[in-house]
Order: sequence, then structure tokens, then C-alpha cells
Amino acid sequence: MRFVSVGGGPAGLFFAILMKEADPAHEILVLERNRPDDTFGFGVVFSDATMAEIGEAEPRAYEEIRQRFYHWDDIDIHYRGEVLSSTGHGFAGLSRQTLLRILQERCVELGVDLRFEAEVEDLRPYADADLILAADGVNSRIRSEYAEPLGPTVDLRPNRFVWLGTTKPFPAFTFYFKPTDAGLWRVHAYQYAEEESAEAERLNGISTFIVETTEETWRAAGMDRASEEETLRFCEGLFTDELDGHPLIGNLSVWRSFPTVTCDRWHHGNIVLVGDAAHTAHFSVGSGTRLAMIDAIELSRSIGRHRGDIARALQEYEEARRPAVASLQRAAKTSMLWFEGTERYMDDEPIQFAFNLLTRSLRITHENLRARDPAFLERVDAWFARTAAGQSGVDVPTAPPPPPLFTPFRVRGLLLPNRVAVSPMCQYSAEEGMPNDWHLVHLGSRAVGGAGLVFTEMTDVSPEARISPGCTGMYRPEHVGAWARIVDFIHRHSEAKVAIQLGHAGRKGSTRLAWEGMDEPLREGNWPIVSASPIPYFPHSQVPREMTREDMNAVRAAFVRAAGMSEEAGFDWLEIHLAHGYLFASFISPLTNTRTDAYGGSLDNRMRYPLEVLDAVREAWPDKPLSVRISAVDWAPGGLEADDAVEVARMLGAHGVDIVDVSAGQTVAHAKPEYGRQFQTPFSDRIRHEAGIATMAVGNISSYMDVNTILAAGRADLCLMARAHLWDPYWTRHMAYELGYALPWPDPYATLDDFTPRLGLKEEDK
Repeated sequence: MRFVSVGGGPAGLFFAILMKEADPAHEILVLERNRPDDTFGFGVVFSDATMAEIGEAEPRAYEEIRQRFYHWDDIDIHYRGEVLSSTGHGFAGLSRQTLLRILQERCVELGVDLRFEAEVEDLRPYADADLILAADGVNSRIRSEYAEPLGPTVDLRPNRFVWLGTTKPFPAFTFYFKPTDAGLWRVHAYQYAEEESAEAERLNGISTFIVETTEETWRAAGMDRASEEETLRFCEGLFTDELDGHPLIGNLSVWRSFPTVTCDRWHHGNIVLVGDAAHTAHFSVGSGTRLAMIDAIELSRSIGRHRGDIARALQEYEEARRPAVASLQRAAKTSMLWFEGTERYMDDEPIQFAFNLLTRSLRITHENLRARDPAFLERVDAWFARTAAGQSGVDVPTAPPPPPLFTPFRVRGLLLPNRVAVSPMCQYSAEEGMPNDWHLVHLGSRAVGGAGLVFTEMTDVSPEARISPGCTGMYRPEHVGAWARIVDFIHRHSEAKVAIQLGHAGRKGSTRLAWEGMDEPLREGNWPIVSASPIPYFPHSQVPREMTREDMNAVRAAFVRAAGMSEEAGFDWLEIHLAHGYLFASFISPLTNTRTDAYGGSLDNRMRYPLEVLDAVREAWPDKPLSVRISAVDWAPGGLEADDAVEVARMLGAHGVDIVDVSAGQTVAHAKPEYGRQFQTPFSDRIRHEAGIATMAVGNISSYMDVNTILAAGRADLCLMARAHLWDPYWTRHMAYELGYALPWPDPYATLDDFTPRLGLKEEDK
């Protein structure tokens, strides 16, 4: 078979090596626009796991790389005059030029046709190849030429960075954070060669030194007008102390914005995109070269499995490779966003700042760090325990400290025994708004199961406010007694506190039970619905009536009445639902509020009515905790963005809200959420730091590792668990067992104190 690689970077070269080793008869041509020794950047980074993958695929190249890399285990974080170090991370740095030379020499050994200074502007001379690799990098000409079938997106990020080298050795991966009058500067530095190595002599450098900052700081410092030489001198002056007299070295080092590349498809006909041409991952996770080389490994294996059938091989390659790439790109994006917004963390305590940085991409968790560096994690947990003690007024041990999720938290006068809450989850099992035995068992079992706070489902303030005929309510006198029965059970049989979430469905009301068709209108028996504007949820949905001032007064009165009834029922906490496209959310979002009066237009105007209701509820609920659930973003063009969510949270705090329950989306039917692990937590993190208000995180938080990481990093004060608690009502107790934390059982279950579960063991191990 004949293969042509347009691009002689790691992806193209490694693919050529693997295919030649698989079958020396393959005819392979690699076309590279640069000279053999001409490359950008200074060093590349591989994790120990990546090195193992390379070694399994190509032992000869691996051994050459292993003999030349610089290995480290430590990460050093320089922050506010302190150096915080963590070990056990396992990375290797290597000169990019050395890597390319190793791969080039191996290609020559195997008989690959390498051609340098070969600019490819037309693919027609290679049209007879069985496969053409578009390995031509982030600015891929081939990707641009075939943009229509491949569907590429290139998102230029707002931060600016410059990639430099230095002769200073860095025995650990090193981060610097330097505030100046212009703003904050970040440095990512790592060593890629030994001081006495040939690479150091030839390149006059052994370490990568990446300087990053915001667009505003970059301009304020005059770097938007700086030449390469001026950039070098500026950065040397800025980091004089950190460089210890060592120079910075440029290699076409200009300030750039990171391009995040994604594509709808990676192949078309006999053309396949690999490496940066297909996808990029931010340099803060050091995975660009890894992605390229693993692309080469997986593509070569797919071709080997389908000899002669390139179309099938490419389809299988893309289907198999996409999930891993998407996962890494999500992690890289999360890490990138952390560095784009580092300013918000500069008031954090040093140990929390360091933990936050180490766990920023979600690839390292609280428990994962325990395996890497238990001494560092013990410092984190002890600090968190002291902070929890100060916040709650409860004596919390620090030697040994409890896991973060089992520390107390106080809101006004209410003390929660731990940081886990059962999220509001509609059960669609009520009749005429009346909670029943199902709700008693559903909520009671989860309270006995160890959660510190249990939320009711969205409980509606009038019959017309219901989502469906099966929704619970707080509008009839008999509702108070029914709810009091549940509240009393929770208080009597658990340490949990119980919260009621009050809401009004708005334009998403008068719909079927969830399992009969989520958000679908009732087939019959509909009731009138209202909203900010007369816009149906689906085109075929019932059209709501635009609320009049009289309607607003009536709904406000219903919430005040429901708040009073909630107090009578004994609830500890009250939450108002301002999210998910329901009534108040339809006022807040510009996608669902097209009013031209005082309640439409600007964000201040769109918040006017929700805040009117909130003020009235706060007056009727003066002393106990009050929270609000918001949709931080709409995930639809023209809708709410994260910046808006921060402003909304500031307004809520100014109107007596104690804590914000940060959800997202569900505002419009055409939204495109960006799902993933903890996918809504970054919004909670940003609101907590920028709006200065306590937050609750929710959304795909499924493990105690997630919860402990979120809390210790300061991304939220409480974590709301939904499906994890549906799956396991005793989730919190089971996590205590897993963590070795003694969480006392209720008296009727006291026999469990000396019980050892055998979950998941084979029969012969029991």
C-alpha cells in the first residue's frame, strides 16, 4: 500500500515507522515543509503512562527517547512568596528537536522516503495514494481545503502566551504566578534535557519557559507592540529573580492565542486528519504531542485490522479514537479555563491554591493525590478541617482530619453535619399536589442514608404552577400536614436537615409525567400557563400567556403563602427555583423574555420580577437559610453566559440569598449542553470566587473523589447528588465506609457497626 504524510511532525513520522514495521513493502512518503533540524518550541512532555504506550507500540524508538529524556516527579508552585511542592506525578521532558531526530533516523533505517523543504499546495499528485495523512499541524492547509466535509472549528482563546527556552534547569515542573501593575503573569516551566547534554550545547537551552497572561495585561504591558527581542528582554526583566541570571531564548517566539481545534469528521475519502490538524489540547496539560503519537498508533492498528479496506479502517479508527480525544480535550479545556481565570484565585490560601491547581483538569482527584503524595494531601485536609471549624463553630479534628465531605457547614443558624446534599429530583408521584408515602420513603431513606441536607423536589405554589399532574405542591392547607410528616420523620431519625424547593413551571407547565414524554404537553386536561413572553417551549407546546402585572402580583403572593406554609411544616431551609426554563428563568433569559416594558431588555430589568418575589419571600422567611437555583448558562446562542451568571449571583446576594445552587441549561429546547464529568462545577467555582457568595455544585458529580476535590479546591461549599443518590439511597454512608470514616448508624441499624460488606467479591473470596 502507498501512504503519503503531508507533514513530518510526530504524528506523520511515527505513523510511517509503525506502518513500515508492520509491512516493509508499504511505500511511504513523508513531506515536510521545514528543514530536518528546523522546529518550533523547545520541549515536549510525556507522562509515564504515555511513555508506556509508546514503548509497547515501538520499542526501538522508545528506548532512544528513554535514554534522552529528563524525568521528574515533582510539581513546584510558587505563589505569594511560598513554594508548595507535590510529588508522585511522573513526567518526562524531551527536546522537540531530539524527538524529531529520533523519529527521522528510525524512518530512514526502515526505508521511509523523507523529503524536507517540500511545500504541498496541491494534493492531486498524490491522489493515487491509498491514504493521505493530513499531519500538517494546527494551521492545516488540508483541513481548510476540505472544510465542508470535515466541519472544523478553530476557537482562538483570549489569553496570550509566548513559548521560550532558558538555560536554567528546573528539577520539577514549575509554576510561577507574578502580579504586576499591569496584571498577573503565569509561567509554565519544565526541563527537557540534562545540563551536560548535547542538546543543551547545541540549543543553548535545557528548559521550556512559557509565559501566559490575559489580553488586558498583555496590552497594558505594551506587549501588543513588542518585537521578539523586546519580548525576550521584557520577560527576562520581569522574571529576573526566577531565572537566577539565566537568559531566555527565542525561537520565532511571538505572542499567540491558543487555538482549540475540533472537527465534525477526521476523514474524507482517502484523507485523514491526525495530530494538531484534527484536534488540539491546551499546553497546560502537555498533551499535544501525546495526542499526535497515539493517533498514529491507533490509526496503524486499524489499518492492520482491515488490510486493503481503508474506508472501513478510517471509520473504525475515528469511532474508537474520538471518545478518548474528547475526554482529553474536555480535561484540557477545564485546565485552560483555570489558567485563563487564575486572577480569581489569587486571594486563596496557598495550600488551597496549590490543590486547586493540581486538580484543575479533573484528571487528578483528591483520592488520586492520596496515592501520589499522601503527605501533601494530609496538609490539604488538615487546612480544610481548620477552615470548617472556624466557619461552623464546631471542633473539627485535624490529626487525622476528616475527609472534606464529612466536615460541618453552617448557613445562618443552621448547622449541616456534612457537605453532601440530596438534589431536588421530581418524582411525579403526587395527586393534587399531595406528597404521600412514596415521598416519605424517597426522602426519608436518603436522610437516614447519611446526607447532611435533603431537598424536596420542585414543589409548586399553586395548581397552575405545576409541571405535571404528578407534581407536589404547597398551596392547600392539607399539604402542610403531609409535608410535616416527612420533615418530622427526617428530624427524628437522622442528623439531616431538610429543605423545600418552591417553584413555578411557567411555560414548561401542563405537561406529561416524565416517563410519558419529558416536557411534552398533556394530551388533554391542560390548564392555562403563563410566562415572561408568549413563547412555547416546543413549537407544538402550549403557548403561554404573557404575564400581566396582576398575574405577577398573584404569583408573588403564592410564593409568600407557600413560604409561610413551609415554616409551619417545619422545614429548615427554603430554595426558590430560578432555573431550567421555568417561570422565573423565562424572565431572566433573553431567549425567553422579549418584553418591552420594565421587565424586559437589560439583565437588570429581566431580574426585576424574580427579585421582587425573592424580596417578598425573604421577608416571610426572615431567619432561616434561603438559597436560589439558577441556570448559569443557556447553552444556546444569544442566551445567558457565565459572565451573566456572576452578575445574577451578585444581585441575589444583595437581596438576602445565602447560597446559590448552580445548575445550567434546560432553558430552551434547542440548547446544546457540554456534558461531561462535573460539567457544571466550573460555573459554581467562578460564582463563588467572583460574586463572593457560597455555592452548591450539581451535575454529574458521582463519586466521593469528586466531592472531596470540589470542596477542598474551593469550587463549592456543598455538593448536590442526584442520580448517585437515586441509585444508592445510602450513598453517603457507603462513601464513609470506603474512606474509613466512622459515621454512626441510627440505633435501629446499630448491628451494622461491626459488619463488613463483601460487595463485588467473587464467591471463593467471600
